[in-house]
Amino acid sequence: MLARMTSEPEQQIGVGTQDAFQRLWTPHRMAYIQGENKPSGPGADDGCPFCTIPEKSDEDGLVIARGERVYAVLNLYPYNGGHLMVVPFRHVADYTELDGAETLELAEFTKRAMTALRTASGAHGFNIGMNQGTVAGAGIAAHLHQHVVPRWGGDTNFMPVIGHTKVLPQLLADTRAMLAAAWPV
Repeated sequence: MLARMTSEPEQQIGVGTQDAFQRLWTPHRMAYIQGENKPSGPGADDGCPFCTIPEKSDEDGLVIARGERVYAVLNLYPYNGGHLMVVPFRHVADYTELDGAETLELAEFTKRAMTALRTASGAHGFNIGMNQGTVAGAGIAAHLHQHVVPRWGGDTNFMPVIGHTKVLPQLLADTRAMLAAAWPV
């Protein structure tokens, strides 16, 4: 919860230097910052979360839908509510390593993700893409994944622009259930 806005900074004993900023604490992000659940090497046996997610139930793995070659899963560290990824079951790092059937199903799942997000949340647009390699910004470079980030008119407000923080209005489990129900067959 955000504290009420005042012209005087609130007293914050023992938590750093007093200033005029209100704080929105997000301690769950520390796991991402510290690289928790990132693979330790290039192989599928090195703790790749995209290889272990399919072994879980849809609810526990936040899986929205499964195909023959790919699956759709919510991002644990979303840019926006509903931010999901389309991931091949096979552990490959580069888009050029996908075979034809995987490429086609990845494209089809991306279209279905857009449809589900429009149906469930009224998304106005999307950012869709892949970061290929660590230097290109891939958080988990060893396993290919395509991001599908829903966008809405006016979704950029003072929180991400000034505070570099996103406020997500729904728990991931609830978002998963909503998108799974809206997933086109």
